[in-house]
Amino acid sequence: MIDVLVVDDSALVRQTLKELLERSGEFQVTLAADPFIAARRIALRRPQVIVLDIEMPGMDGLTFLTRLMATDPIPVVICSARAGEDAAVAIEALARGAIDVLPKPRLSVKDFLSDTAALLVDTVRAASQSKRGSAAVRGPRAPVTEIPKGVAATWVVAIGASTGGTEALAVVLGSLPRDSPAVLVVQHMPEGFTKAFAGRLNGLSPMQVKEAEDKDVIQPGQALLAPGNKHMSVVRDGARFVVKLDSESQVNRHRPSVDVLFRSVSETFGSRSVGVLLTGMGRDGAAGLLEMRNRGAQTIAQDEASSVVFGMPKEAIALGGASRILALEGIASGIIDLLPRP
Repeated sequence: MIDVLVVDDSALVRQTLKELLERSGEFQVTLAADPFIAARRIALRRPQVIVLDIEMPGMDGLTFLTRLMATDPIPVVICSARAGEDAAVAIEALARGAIDVLPKPRLSVKDFLSDTAALLVDTVRAASQSKRGSAAVRGPRAPVTEIPKGVAATWVVAIGASTGGTEALAVVLGSLPRDSPAVLVVQHMPEGFTKAFAGRLNGLSPMQVKEAEDKDVIQPGQALLAPGNKHMSVVRDGARFVVKLDSESQVNRHRPSVDVLFRSVSETFGSRSVGVLLTGMGRDGAAGLLEMRNRGAQTIAQDEASSVVFGMPKEAIALGGASRILALEGIASGIIDLLPRP
């Protein structure tokens, strides 16, 4: 059984999360109404995962998280409202050491609760298997290599990530030069949080980073992040390539799915692409990375030592989809090295 501590000032939310987790038979859940009670619970029995609210009286979740990471970095999953300032604070929590972020359940919507149950169980399970601190590297270092304009305009880089991917993406995108080929990113993240996450990445990267919109043109120097709850693929629009967003069925229990992106890139760019699969639980992206490699693309999987969760990269490696296996800090330079030179 996985010991989980749920910290939320709403008794209804606490009880709902407890029931959703314990229904799976994998978790033993303890409850706390605020960070002060949570600290006492932790002293008595250290949980394997904490599910943490942000807005609470007495001490907010961000302050509690910061103190926890400094003293005892237990894996933390943020349970947050879905939009506005709360989303930005949730992204800040990820930067301060939280493993993942979940939307708060809408208690009156039965279908949403059902969807939340699967996402909650998968996320907390992944957090329990994470290596806390694996993504805490020394910081991004921008390569000095200039990329030929002809290459930047005709190549694309596709990146997929899940648990632990928020900080891994900050390192990779923070280390790519401004003149990089277009980068397309799928990070498993709920609807309502990806815009704030793209904003954070934009402040860290020499490239322009934005949440993708339907029919955005794929162009050098720009990274497009798939919105939560939307698949992102690449289609041709006359002489240009653009992104297509849709709400088709989940793939590998995810929307957006890394496989959807990778397969579309393999079909449109073929050998003029680089595929990168970063940390995350499950197998999403593994088959797509293999398809990219089979069509002549260069492919990279993050290594086990630097992955917070070595699930998705491990599956890709096992399938033979990765032509290179690199530590997180070497992935940006690895991408540049794989681009052709005149």
